[in-house]
Amino acid sequence: MKHAVEIAEPGVANTVQDGGRRGYRQVGVPLSGALDAVLLACANRLLGNPADAAAIEIPLSGPTLRATGDPVRVALAGAIAAKLLRVDGTRIDIDSAQSVTLRRGDSLAVGAARTGVAYLALAGGCRVPLQLRSRSTYVRARLGGVAGRAIAAGDRIACGAPAGELAVEWRAATPFAHAAGPIRVIPGPQDDAFEPEALAALFDHSYRVSRDSDRMGMRLEGPRLKHRGGADIVSDGIAPGAIQVPGNGQPIVLLADSQTVGGYTKIATVIRADLPRIAHARPGTELRFAAVTRAQAFDALREQAEAIERWLRSIVPYRLPGSIDLDALREHNLVSGAIDAAADRLPWEGVP
Repeated sequence: MKHAVEIAEPGVANTVQDGGRRGYRQVGVPLSGALDAVLLACANRLLGNPADAAAIEIPLSGPTLRATGDPVRVALAGAIAAKLLRVDGTRIDIDSAQSVTLRRGDSLAVGAARTGVAYLALAGGCRVPLQLRSRSTYVRARLGGVAGRAIAAGDRIACGAPAGELAVEWRAATPFAHAAGPIRVIPGPQDDAFEPEALAALFDHSYRVSRDSDRMGMRLEGPRLKHRGGADIVSDGIAPGAIQVPGNGQPIVLLADSQTVGGYTKIATVIRADLPRIAHARPGTELRFAAVTRAQAFDALREQAEAIERWLRSIVPYRLPGSIDLDALREHNLVSGAIDAAADRLPWEGVP
């Protein structure tokens, strides 16, 4: 592998994820993919990658990786930071929302995601094998990613060559920030299976994220949501964002690795613009919900797209501390007449 990184320390539960395994839900294959597709896109766009290219999703502590061949450019997105250790012993703090290039032997120690998930993208994307048209890891079926599991020490992940000049990196003005406020949902599709006070409880009270949560679903604790009859229905289709309510009346928000069908009533569905925000709700976090219309959900998605475009326009080139700016060196730091860099000759050569 010409451009690749080796995992020196794997961190906790870090997996390769891309835009998801679309088109297979009818045969029971979950979507999977990034829990926060917006931050995945931010990390990728800092490198010139497609927005949904495969990257490493970091839910807790990040990995330490080492460049093993030709230079590798990486970028972070989310509430996270890292330390770059050069072969010569130089240490540099690397913030989120910026790229950095590792040369052979350089290491990058990525810290912990301070809120929910963060992403570490590689130039050209993580080139793990495609399985069902996606590189996303679905651990329950050992599908995709690196052998269908979380990354481990000793794994080698191939990527592409850095674009542009190696000394020039890219960074955004600030890390991307999601909208604040209650999580917006559209009631249904089985909201009529609940007592009127259940919908009032969902929207008038907060719910706490349980420790019993993972990439499949997030269990919430709060006022019981009462059914009109039983909690069971004939199994029907499920999409990420659906809020199932089993017999105990405690809601479950289904996430990227959710099953494709289910037999519990669904009181509401998180709108697409707010689904990435759910990924940042750690155990103990208090969530509030608000009902919106379908038209309002589309408006929120347009507003999110505009916010992403503004963020992308803030990306500018920069140089890491200690890097050599050759253009500035030629313009300001050479003694006048000592060398003609453009002609690549000494000034007296060819002079009688």
